[in-house]
Order: sequence, then C-alpha cells, then structure tokens
Amino acid sequence: MDKFSGQKRTGATLYPPIDPYDQRMLDVGDGHSVYVEQCGNPNGLPVVVLHGGPGGGCSPAMRRYFDPEVFRIVLFDQRGCGRSRPHASVDDNTTWHLVRDIELIRRTLCIEQWYVFGGSWGATLALIYAQEHPERVLGLVLRGVFLMTQPELDWFYAGGAGHFWPEVWERFVAPIPENERGDLIGAYHQRLFCGDKVIETRYARTWSAWENALASVNSDGRSPEGPAEYSRAFARLECHYFQNKGFLNHETQILSRLDRLSGIPGYVVQGRFDMICPPVSAYRLVSGWRGAQAKMVPHAGHALSEPGISAELIRIMNQIGRQARS
Repeated sequence: MDKFSGQKRTGATLYPPIDPYDQRMLDVGDGHSVYVEQCGNPNGLPVVVLHGGPGGGCSPAMRRYFDPEVFRIVLFDQRGCGRSRPHASVDDNTTWHLVRDIELIRRTLCIEQWYVFGGSWGATLALIYAQEHPERVLGLVLRGVFLMTQPELDWFYAGGAGHFWPEVWERFVAPIPENERGDLIGAYHQRLFCGDKVIETRYARTWSAWENALASVNSDGRSPEGPAEYSRAFARLECHYFQNKGFLNHETQILSRLDRLSGIPGYVVQGRFDMICPPVSAYRLVSGWRGAQAKMVPHAGHALSEPGISAELIRIMNQIGRQARS
C-alpha cells in the first residue's frame, strides 16, 4: 500500500505530497484574487494542474502525480472556489475569464511553455486553453473527458445516469417540485442563487451529493456530507457554468476546433465505467485529434483517486519526465 494515499501500487511509482515553495494570492482583476502555489523543482519541466468542478478547488493530493525532482508543478484555485476570493462568487466568472487567468499565471511565473494536466471540467478548460494558446502548450494530459455539450449535461441532469442509480437520482430530484423537473439545472440554479445562504447551502449539499455518490466505480450510492462552504461554492459555480453552457460560442466548439491542437501531444485517461463523464466523449475527442492517444481503464469510474486512473496518470507523467531528460 502507498503510505500517503492508502492505494495499492499498480506498477507505477507513487510520490508523496510536496510542500509548496511558493504560495501567493494573485490579483487577476474584476475583484478576484486566485490562490496559486508552486512545488517540486523550481528549474524543472513546468506543468499546470486544472482542477474539476467548476468549483472543486485544488488539493495537496493533486501534487502526487509528478516526480518532484523533474517537474515544476503549478496549482491554483479557479475563481470563486478553494482559497480564491471572493468565495462562491460567479461575478465575472466565465470560461474566458479562467483562460485569461491561466495565461496571467504563466506570464507572472515567467514560464514560456508548460504541460497542462486536467480532469473532468479541468479537461474541458485544458482543451479550450490549448485551442486559444497552442503555442504555450507542450502537451495535454486529460482524465475523465467532458466536452460541455448538451447530451453530456442531459446524461447527468436529465435522467441518463439516474437509470443506473435510481435511488440516488430520487434523492437528487426530490427537493424540486414535479412541474420544474424538466429543467433540473435551471431549478437548482434558481435556489442556489436565491439570496438566502441557508437555503442555498441546503440545495448545494444535495447537488454535490448527487455527483459525489457516482464518482467511484466502487460507490455504494452514499455520499458523506462535505463542509457547507465547500458545497455551496462547488454547486453554485458548477450550476452557473452549466446553466450558461460553459459560455462556449456553440455546443461543438471543442470538437470543431481540434485542428488547433495539431502537433500537441495528447494523453487521455478514461474510466470505462465513468458515470459522470461517459467514455464516448473521450472516444470522440481522440478520434478527431491527430497526436492523441487514449487509455481506457477497465475497472474505474470518474474519480482522480481511482487506483487504475492514478497509476496510468503517474505512468504518463513519468514517461514525459524521462523523455524530457533524454
């Protein structure tokens, strides 16, 4: 067992968390300050980590996918979540603000090019960032691909995943009157932004519990109740982005601009039984992206912590590190 994660070793070296050598609050404008940290080798191969959600925030566990002797690891909390401020705010908080923030972080840290590592919403953001700034991206390492399309939103919020988890789905829809259940994202959005923090938090916990319960392939359908402030930020930001279709210009924006990724290496890791982001999105992405390769992990769901997914991501980053040193 790995003493830092409690996970079995599966053929890849697992590195412990590293104390960050640089932590700062970066003023990104529009009244927002984002938390940024660096760890690993200050002179190493740069990699930026994009967390999921939107609204999930980064965590120390996210550092463990990188050899600290090889990589210069940059993590940050996106607008409105984690240690960034103002907390749970959706003002001036869109995909395009986040893309701008990533570039500001890169310039502030004097990094010319970097690898971009992201999962779930972090994979969405990584793809959009790379399409906007391909010259800055050495490669993309993605997990649990989400392309921000209506079929994906319908799968998770209009009953698709609920066919597999009917008892958990019932807990999710129960607080919403039957006449509003045709648009659950809209119904939750109304309540998550009602102005009453107690009500917002109650609905935020129900929203977050639905997703958390389906993250692991070994889930029993239960979801521990998380901290109120975390749940509120997570649910508000996620619902805000989904209500606005990710602020993309059109639904197929990512897939229709895959030519912009030409020449950028892509590594996609996908759980075969991902209930939150079904594998079809990863398949479509890799099918149209020259230079991308995919690994379908047989017994895995969506979570970054799934042992097979963790092992594959570490294997990829070790491979990238060896290539950089050769």
